[in-house]
Amino acid sequence: MKSMIAFAGVAGALLAVVAPRALAGTAADGRALVEPDGEVHGVSVRPATGQVEIVIDLAGAVVVRDFTLTNPARLVVDLEGARLSAPATLYDGQNRGGVRNIRYAQFRPDVVRVVIDLDVLKDYKVERAEGTVRVRIGTERTGFAAWSSRDRADAPPVVATTTRPVSRGPAQAARVSTPSVGRTMSIEEYLAAHRNEALQSQAPRITVQWDNAGIEDVVAGFAAFSGRTIVISKGITGTVTAEIKNQPWDLAFNAVLESQGLAVQTLRGGIFNVVSKVELARADSTVPVETRLVRINYAKATSLVPAVQSIVTKQRGAVVADSVSNSLVITDVSSRINDIVEFVRGLDLRTPQVSIQAKIIFVDRTDVEELGVKYDLGSQTQFFNRLVQRPDPRTAEPVDTDLDGVPDALVPTENFDREQGIVSLGGNSLSAIGNAGQEVINPALELIFSTAIGNFDLSTFVQALQRVDLADIQAEPTITTLDNREAQILVGDKVPIRVIDVSAPSTGGAAPRATVRFEQTGINLRVTPHVTANRQILLEVHAERSNIRPAAVDIGFTFQTQQADNQILVNDGETAVIGGLTVTEVTVTKSGIPFLVDLPILGKLFGFSSQTENRRDLLILITPHIIDDLVQPAPSGSSGQ
Repeated sequence: MKSMIAFAGVAGALLAVVAPRALAGTAADGRALVEPDGEVHGVSVRPATGQVEIVIDLAGAVVVRDFTLTNPARLVVDLEGARLSAPATLYDGQNRGGVRNIRYAQFRPDVVRVVIDLDVLKDYKVERAEGTVRVRIGTERTGFAAWSSRDRADAPPVVATTTRPVSRGPAQAARVSTPSVGRTMSIEEYLAAHRNEALQSQAPRITVQWDNAGIEDVVAGFAAFSGRTIVISKGITGTVTAEIKNQPWDLAFNAVLESQGLAVQTLRGGIFNVVSKVELARADSTVPVETRLVRINYAKATSLVPAVQSIVTKQRGAVVADSVSNSLVITDVSSRINDIVEFVRGLDLRTPQVSIQAKIIFVDRTDVEELGVKYDLGSQTQFFNRLVQRPDPRTAEPVDTDLDGVPDALVPTENFDREQGIVSLGGNSLSAIGNAGQEVINPALELIFSTAIGNFDLSTFVQALQRVDLADIQAEPTITTLDNREAQILVGDKVPIRVIDVSAPSTGGAAPRATVRFEQTGINLRVTPHVTANRQILLEVHAERSNIRPAAVDIGFTFQTQQADNQILVNDGETAVIGGLTVTEVTVTKSGIPFLVDLPILGKLFGFSSQTENRRDLLILITPHIIDDLVQPAPSGSSGQ
């Protein structure tokens, strides 16, 4: 008999887990065994100031004993009077402050052992608090991410190399279902029937070949590859000859069992038990039915029904959701009811909350510069133009200027017509001196200079304006939501817009029909967070800022909108820029006397110039924070017959 197994990991580094014995009676060393009162729910590694903490979550009364071992350096913590209910999760292999590995198992029926592999032995301190045991080890390296056995991190695909596989929690362990007794399928048929499931699986992949290998050796190979404890019931024999290439290990394991007419049961502590399908069906038919009421703390009971229905006994099991108390009523054989309840507890996890703080910065800056020069030339009697109006001597009337009752001067009563624009010089009619055709509206500076040229006056008008308009708008919306739940915050106005239907028929000269609709403007933040296994946050964000302005044309209004839609992965508490935009518009207008206005430097004396620069800056920042406590209380449940 020859068998060959290619699996991830070094054979010498396999984790040995001792299966628990009976919880009552006498141990092999003669020590009396008692029913344990405590229960270990999880193990975590967390950074602290100058220390690394190993936190053991537990419930009930336990006795804590610790000791160290060398070659290699290890710290062992025994919890006497406890049983293991933590997810069977292997450590991810990352060195956290000198902690290279964490192993935990039911060392004896009443003892849970936690083994901490270290780089070197250091001073440590064990503290017992309500619901936890904390092991503090001094370290200089605290810049690492926390790890917990409660994490449900999907392991990357592995194809039978020297990389150690990452085991996952019981919710992602080997697919266990109640078998149906009938014709067994071959390994090839089983894999073909579950092809789609294999494509979507995230379980580590295995490549393996057997040649008349005993079923015991095959199961031992799967146990070594997956890091799980797998036991075989008494009386199970058989040989396997097959080849599996790049298949998820749990799917390949079920295919082998199906080809041998076997099934797998999950025992307390995450231990797999391989049994005969016939014996399992016969045992289930004689075991009495039991009903449990399991209260759901965090999830909706109705949402868990499909998952629980997939694992209950097909013929005798049932699950019903009670929406009033948010509970599941589970009925199944008494030998499986505890496994189903544990499965439900694994699904009813506290969903972390995420607080998202966004900052939308919008700056609108407008710079205006205007400069104009105009001229006026003429005399009191023979000149008029559009700049300065002069009196028309033809409308002169006698006026008493010294108030002696006798008219002594002629004073014009009307001005020349501004539209003529004619200057009479030496009996010839000439056009007035050329001027820029525009004026500075509301100028900040006005200068007038006048000089005499013969019988004529030359007046110069200088107008200048510089204006800066600045609008700085900063919005900081903050919102908190559950993981994978969309949240939206909106602050603004609903603007009524009147829509006139000129094509609608009207009678009796009535005005066209008009309707009113409302448009939302303001600050709008819509975000959907997802907390990853390594406590990063994947955000799907829609951030928008909008306002309304009167339009220059006859359509009424225009809506100015700045928005960003993005997906981004950030760390907890990290600020990320999800959008930035700068728009600059420059408008230059120049008019004046041809040729003269284009002269360098002197050209400004013969024309009008206007420059308008509009700059808009948009910046959108977002900062998420995970809000959870990592300590999840076990859901309460009651049973009934």
